[in-house]
Amino acid sequence: MSQKPCIICVAITGSLPTKGNNPAVPISVSEQVESTQEAFESGASIVHAHVRNDDATPSSDPERFALLQEGLERHCPGMIIQFSTGGRSGAGQTRGAMLSLRPDMASLSVGSNNFPSRVYENPPDLVDWLAGEMQKYHVKPEIEAFDLGHIHQAVAMRRDGRLTGPLYVQFVMGVKNAMPVDRDVFDYYIRTMERLAPDSEWCAAGIGSHQLTLNEWCVSSGGHARTGLEDNVRLDKDRLAPSNAALVKRVVDLCDRYERPVATVEQARRILGLVPALV
Repeated sequence: MSQKPCIICVAITGSLPTKGNNPAVPISVSEQVESTQEAFESGASIVHAHVRNDDATPSSDPERFALLQEGLERHCPGMIIQFSTGGRSGAGQTRGAMLSLRPDMASLSVGSNNFPSRVYENPPDLVDWLAGEMQKYHVKPEIEAFDLGHIHQAVAMRRDGRLTGPLYVQFVMGVKNAMPVDRDVFDYYIRTMERLAPDSEWCAAGIGSHQLTLNEWCVSSGGHARTGLEDNVRLDKDRLAPSNAALVKRVVDLCDRYERPVATVEQARRILGLVPALV
């Protein structure tokens, strides 16, 4: 029996990595478009996108997101565009100001947790507002689960109509002070998804040196995978990653090893229940 295609998401920039960390980190819109195109041609079907100000600090400016969206649609036809509503780029409802642009997807954290030096605040009223905006503009959420309670919360929100199913949940592991990289926990997350939301899809992100570990766990366990310079700027302890595409190619190699086909954009859209792209 053929295996389910593996959707590869490339998180190209994030809010924290700088060119001082790795010169390949794309900061300007033109750099982000070029880097995404290379990753797209290497096998990524989702781009997880942040935008930066001219001084490279994080931003939630809808105009910058609009410019990025325009460039991605032109140079990466059909690719699933996922905007970040993360808390490092803004506060309160400014985090969702770009949702009116109707990207295919957007990240949604449904609960708070600790980060290395601060609390990542996602209060219930903000979570409900972001979820409502995503429903309003027909944006599919990618639920970012930093602990088990976030999975249960996403399931509860789907049951009472605050989220539209089927769910797409990403396990985030390896953030300091949050969920460590633990195979027993990872497997329990999968079983929890299968029990509470059997029609859902899942992926995972490993932070820093854990990226490749989580990539392999996802590919070998039938899930989808996230990679990219947002989460990890290195190929190994001795080498910086030369590009987002290089990190995508590592996941493609894992798919070959485990005999998982790499999802095309058409397959990824079908798996996630997204409308076909107008290309």
